[in-house]
Amino acid sequence: MGFLKPAPEPMAPADFLALPFRERLHVLTTNWVTEGFNTPRMLHVVYILKMLGLYFAVGLAITGWTTDHVHFTDPGTWFDNVVVYQKLAVWLMLLEVIGLGGAFGPLCGHFVPMLGNIRYWLRPGTIRMAPWGRHVPGTGGDERTVLDVVLYVGVLAALVVPLVTHADPVTALPAGTGPQELVPPLAFVPILVLMPLMGLRDKVIFLAARSEQYLPIMLFSATLGAVALRDGASAGDFVDLVVAFKIIICIVWIGAGVSKIGEHFINVVPPMVSNSPGQLNVIKRLHYRNAPDDIRPSRLAWFMAHVGGTTVEIIIPVVLLTTTNDTVAMLGALAMLVFHIFITSTFPLAVPLEWNVYFGYIALVLWGGTDLGAGFDASTYNIWDFSKPWLLVPVFALLLFGPVLGNLRPDLVSFLPSMRQYAGNWASAVWAMKPGVEQRLNELLLVETQNDQLQRMAPMPYTADEAERTVQKAVAWRAMHSQGRGVLSVLMEHLDDLETRDVREGEFMCNILVGWNFGDGHLHDERLVAAVQKRLGLEPGDLVVAYCESQATPWRTSRPQEYRVIDAALGVVERGSWDVRDCVKEQPWLPNGPVPLQVSWTAAGYRRMGTLTQPTSGKDPLA
Repeated sequence: MGFLKPAPEPMAPADFLALPFRERLHVLTTNWVTEGFNTPRMLHVVYILKMLGLYFAVGLAITGWTTDHVHFTDPGTWFDNVVVYQKLAVWLMLLEVIGLGGAFGPLCGHFVPMLGNIRYWLRPGTIRMAPWGRHVPGTGGDERTVLDVVLYVGVLAALVVPLVTHADPVTALPAGTGPQELVPPLAFVPILVLMPLMGLRDKVIFLAARSEQYLPIMLFSATLGAVALRDGASAGDFVDLVVAFKIIICIVWIGAGVSKIGEHFINVVPPMVSNSPGQLNVIKRLHYRNAPDDIRPSRLAWFMAHVGGTTVEIIIPVVLLTTTNDTVAMLGALAMLVFHIFITSTFPLAVPLEWNVYFGYIALVLWGGTDLGAGFDASTYNIWDFSKPWLLVPVFALLLFGPVLGNLRPDLVSFLPSMRQYAGNWASAVWAMKPGVEQRLNELLLVETQNDQLQRMAPMPYTADEAERTVQKAVAWRAMHSQGRGVLSVLMEHLDDLETRDVREGEFMCNILVGWNFGDGHLHDERLVAAVQKRLGLEPGDLVVAYCESQATPWRTSRPQEYRVIDAALGVVERGSWDVRDCVKEQPWLPNGPVPLQVSWTAAGYRRMGTLTQPTSGKDPLA
């Protein structure tokens, strides 16, 4: 990587584009080993300034402005009041829903402009995606209305309320605890009402706000917080609230750790490390077996994935929830801080940087104990001292509902409430378009393809060939993961003209069509394809999408991963599955050809390999 421009590519763009599809994958995936996405380091500086300046510094400044005991100019106070946990959560949720969080910038497919989200969601006529439009009255359709825009503005305003409301003092505290403040519980009521309503109209906004992470904080702040601030409250009421906050963050960690068990996650670590601008190339290569000839994960990658990742995310949070020892709590908090710093340093695609800063920092706030002068210690604030033990049952049940159902039935739950953050086990898709179809996407309101964005990116615009090569890197990144080899195998089996098509990563398509994506294939499945078809009226075969669902209970290695083939004009035309073990043993460019596919259903009248026809009879049994 260079500072102002990318590092030299392995070959000229015109020569690269003349190669067959699998050879292009070979070039891009082997080059990824040391260069990653190859974005200039200048852009990483932009991300760092946004992360530390806009989120952390401004968030703490707002907290200091609206509290009595947190002072922006006194770093010692940043760790000694639980109100920081509340304020920074609200601030981060606001940034995410605006588009200044994880979905910002080129590492999420937003080149020019770098902001998606709010530009789309303030504009009537753009595409929206209702989660249960056919079942919930008043939510059907796929076009944003004035009502949706008003509701979105209401969500923004509702987030500002707890952010700028001055905190109230807690009067009943355990002995030895320093002054504590909480956001007034009523300040959270508007967002707790409006965000679920917004989610019924458009699940994209609900997920973009990372509601599964932050709404529970606000819910407990409004309920348990009201108890802690009431007249006649006991010290145990405040302890209950802090312990509930600790349970929230631990469920996120543990859920993410459990989701990494299986065949998928080891394939996530090498390409993530390869994208790190500060990592030495020799270290990057050590994560692969024998780069460039064999770029499957090495033993080091397995160790980093399942010891440095899975084990850390499960065992340390369990210890943090149960320990009564301040030193153990402090060491555990520091370990989680290091864990999140490492993730942040890799600048993973979709760049959830602020989220990692928040979780690492809040670990110190909640578990720092007297070693940080926090005024409260682990021995007083743990699940063994919960004053109303019966409340632990509904607290855990609420927080575990999404992860449990999401692992058993991933088709019903987004990977975000399922707590599969960067687990590699994602619903995914790759779109294959005949020449000219991608350009027609620009006919849609606010949509501009990434190729066109790159060609007008200042100060050094890309040529058309350079832009095409850059966009294809996203497909290569997908191929380096288990499900990527599966969906590309599906396309190879179904299309005899793949070499001439524009092949695109589904997340990149989603970002230009609805303004946001963070790894959720549910946002670019047949429902989004149908919305595009409704507006463009494509012919059979113009747009073919290979889509796969997350693997259910991935720790059962024999459990297949299901796929479906979507033709924009015909709908779902085939369903089937593959064995994940077949995917992970192949190289990303599939030199041995497609992995074996087991077809379970085909629409009557449908034929593979370019002979797409309107099905004459038979309906998708799962439609």
